[in-house]
Amino acid sequence: MNYDYVIIGGGIVGTATAYSILKKKPGCKLLLIEKAPYLSKHQTGNNSGVIHSGLYYKPGSLKAKNCTIGREMMYQFCEEHNIYHERCGKVVVATTQDEIFRLNDIEFRGKANGLTGLKRLDFKEIREHEPYCAGIEGLFVQQTGIVDYTKVVKKLAELIESLGGEIKLNCEFIELRQHRNELTLLTTTGEYETKFLINCGGLHSDVIAQLCGVDPEIKIIPFRGEYYKLVPEKEFLVNNLIYPVPDPAFPFLGVHFTRMAKGGVEAGPNAVPAFKREGYSWADFSFNDTLGFLTFPGYLKMSAKYASMGLKEIYRSLNKTAFAEALQKLLPAIQEGDLVKGGAGVRAQALDRNGKLLDDFYLKHTKNMLHVLNAPSPAATASLSIGEYIAEEVFKE
Repeated sequence: MNYDYVIIGGGIVGTATAYSILKKKPGCKLLLIEKAPYLSKHQTGNNSGVIHSGLYYKPGSLKAKNCTIGREMMYQFCEEHNIYHERCGKVVVATTQDEIFRLNDIEFRGKANGLTGLKRLDFKEIREHEPYCAGIEGLFVQQTGIVDYTKVVKKLAELIESLGGEIKLNCEFIELRQHRNELTLLTTTGEYETKFLINCGGLHSDVIAQLCGVDPEIKIIPFRGEYYKLVPEKEFLVNNLIYPVPDPAFPFLGVHFTRMAKGGVEAGPNAVPAFKREGYSWADFSFNDTLGFLTFPGYLKMSAKYASMGLKEIYRSLNKTAFAEALQKLLPAIQEGDLVKGGAGVRAQALDRNGKLLDDFYLKHTKNMLHVLNAPSPAATASLSIGEYIAEEVFKE
């Protein structure tokens, strides 16, 4: 039960980190623990399956760097291991004159992040890519693709075990004991000793840090993304991916259309607060989680800042007609009856004490530990690059 490294969290960031450590340090003893009965149950398993290009992110940020590098690593990984994927491209569409100025800024960011082949589209050219899409100007991004990230995690797990790593499921972290340079993890399946602990706990990463005696300085706030699917006979309305120009006042990308690698076309999401860390519907509620959010200094500040936008998202969540109207801005032919309830995912969004939603990756080092406290989208796209980055940070320690 003695290990060189223990990783908490069996999502795509945790498995990619384990894989990278084992590649860079052959023969090391590594254990990955996951409290669920299978890997990639939460954020990874409910991901929209987009391989992001790196278009939107602030040049020079960890998100931008890891996305552009990780994107190509993901394509190569899928090629090497025969995982179905497509580099299909997407269209970002401006539907008003004001959005054209924001589209210009996005194009500038994309070029600064090394994207090549970006193509501005007029009304007619938009229709060449997406015949049923409305818009006055657009931007075609050829690097965007689709994949099923659960299959990526499944392959990573196989590689981890082939390299000598261990994976324990139904293994929930409870407590940490420290003695000199050794750490003892108490879990629901026993005790494990390690020289180094890596927290990739996603929705619970801040709680895990606190259990380790570390002040995370942030609170994980869960936002639920709710999706509809197009009925099969209307899937022809979408060729690949159609995105709006994002609102700079709101840290989410807005409702869009995504052709899925595993079949079907998703429409959405809404972005509404969840009242449980694993709250996939309005019926999911945790008193302790909600109390923790409400008593965090930054929560009410954040809620006040985004109150108007948040109420619109909640209204759209509860009103299918309003949801359909939002989609019609991009695809006028869509009718309410063309939509059936799809899945939902919960995003682990880090919030600081001043009410600011953290936009970039956030890692915290302490003695013999590394805590990944914010790994926002495009974490799945960038996971192989992030895994290497985390491994290097661990080795520095």
